[in-house]
Amino acid sequence: MSNRLFQGVIHQMRDAIDRTVGVIDESGTVISCSELERIGEQNQTLITDIFNSNDPIILDGTTYLSFDSRMRHEYAIFVDGEDELAEKYARILSVSFGSIKQFYDEKYDRSNFVKNVILDNILPGDIYIKARELRFNSDATRVVLLIRITGSEDATVFDVIQNLFPDRNKDFVINISETDIALVKEVNPDVDPKDLENLAHSIADALSAEFYSSAQVGIGTTVVGLKDLSRSLKEAQVALEVGKVFDTEKDIISYDNLGIARLIYQLPTTLCEMFLSEIFKRGSIDSLDQETLFTIQRFFENNLNVSETSRKLFVHRNTLVYRLEKIKKITGLDLREFDDAIVFKVALMVKKYLDSNPTKF
Repeated sequence: MSNRLFQGVIHQMRDAIDRTVGVIDESGTVISCSELERIGEQNQTLITDIFNSNDPIILDGTTYLSFDSRMRHEYAIFVDGEDELAEKYARILSVSFGSIKQFYDEKYDRSNFVKNVILDNILPGDIYIKARELRFNSDATRVVLLIRITGSEDATVFDVIQNLFPDRNKDFVINISETDIALVKEVNPDVDPKDLENLAHSIADALSAEFYSSAQVGIGTTVVGLKDLSRSLKEAQVALEVGKVFDTEKDIISYDNLGIARLIYQLPTTLCEMFLSEIFKRGSIDSLDQETLFTIQRFFENNLNVSETSRKLFVHRNTLVYRLEKIKKITGLDLREFDDAIVFKVALMVKKYLDSNPTKF
């Protein structure tokens, strides 16, 4: 598409500039030219010098100047001649073509379009209009995975992730921030959640092997169409934040598996504080020592089974019963009763949530 874009502008400038002008790509191939018969020519001499310089390069009577809309130059203007006028033409054309390419990328580039969609930077009514312009599949099932890099600021992390998903028509890797990279992945409508978790594990393992750094991956829910992609990203963000509070040992967190933690995370802190004060009227949850809290955790992990818990804790059954009675006396909740156990479990999670004070989206 860039070839036709540049050729159209050169065609309009042909009468205004009395010299042969054109554009080459990184391989040295002429992709646009005022002399149509030269399109397709290749000249790899000094290509590296041309694209690594911000100044004009003169070669065999021709002035070259690289340009692009991004930091890395992918194209170069060439103008016949090596005089001052040729250099001026090259400078003017490089600025013009760079601006044109930037406008084109912003308007038509698919990755940029997907980024605007997931970040809610495009009006809902414009999404499908743009999708039609780009011939973008609007009805596919997609999911957003948010990859949070910890322990590495290497810029090539993005390239590693992108190389894992080479199909640029279906999968899009997008920079969200210095630490967060989003993968918008097209999937089958009946994709197994386990497959998405395995995919997330493969990404984390690849980064660990390449950079010896860890990565956490939040998985949003699958969505059909484009307008809900931003919701899938927000869910992936919530999964990472909730996981940071309630599942600190996990690197892969799926929004679908957050359970009651997702509900607690969405509650206002004032309501949570009120809940704790109402539940623990007799004594504060802070009055429980670490040994008691550890006993409670093991009791929950063993499905409120006194015998199994005492065995796992290597204590006598009566010792565990004594500890549970002590908890009942302090809090007023008997953890051997299912309803009281639920209330206490939720209260522990609420307390953990309040202590973490997580960032919300």
